[in-house]
Amino acid sequence: MPVAVVTDSTAYLSPELVQAHRLTVVPLTVVLNGAEGLEGVETFPADATRVLGGRRVTVSTSRPAPEQFARTYRELLDGGADGVVSVHLSAELSGTVEAARLAAAELGDRVEVVDSRSTGMGLGFPVLAAAAAAEAGADLSGVRQAARDAVDRTTIYFYVDTLEFLRRGGRINAAEALLGTALSVKPIMHMPDGAIVVRDKVRTASRGVARLVDLAVEAAGDAQVDLGVHHLAAPQRAQQLLEALTERFGDRLHDTYVSEAGAVVAAHAGPGLASVVVHRRP
Repeated sequence: MPVAVVTDSTAYLSPELVQAHRLTVVPLTVVLNGAEGLEGVETFPADATRVLGGRRVTVSTSRPAPEQFARTYRELLDGGADGVVSVHLSAELSGTVEAARLAAAELGDRVEVVDSRSTGMGLGFPVLAAAAAAEAGADLSGVRQAARDAVDRTTIYFYVDTLEFLRRGGRINAAEALLGTALSVKPIMHMPDGAIVVRDKVRTASRGVARLVDLAVEAAGDAQVDLGVHHLAAPQRAQQLLEALTERFGDRLHDTYVSEAGAVVAAHAGPGLASVVVHRRP
């Protein structure tokens, strides 16, 4: 059996991709007004959207326990895997990477953990790159390096209607949230070093979508690209974004992945999210 690839639920890869590439997905936990559930198993985007639209909102997320990762790694190794590469959302956003590394330390040099410094398809593209390397017969070091190389070739931008949800979740500071509210601007964020940072500010949602397209083209340079498009309770916005990106990239665009963000990202970004992830092909 080749090297096994593990990720977490915030990659938002379709069940078809998970099955086709024999990926193992470890879910994060979401707590919505006291109701706890595993992302993608017990709690879904619509659940988060419904709660976030209410007056009284308490939302939190938590990483998988190290014991859960250790159990997963042992099952894969006992099942015949030569090794495990475990790729996860940014350590700046979650303790998931830390939990995975604690578990990996129990198993010696047979498990490697990679921080994607992103989430959504910003995590998904490195996971798919690792899986492709494993399927091609790469060893543990080669699969890990494929994931790391993909991290360096992947850029994420996202638009939110308000910074309030990011502020509540502690993903940005209060000063940034206050600035956005005071100016009545619509922020566009990016994650240059794994942390969420305001990249631009626009006045309307339509300008936000247009700016996402411009930033994606800029991030791509002259490369051939794959794209990920995410939304939360905004399918029309995602469709507009995809159509504009398809027109701008033309024959440089290869694979596209469109999905609604899951409950973990929903809890911190809020309804109206639109995101584009640019993966520059090697």
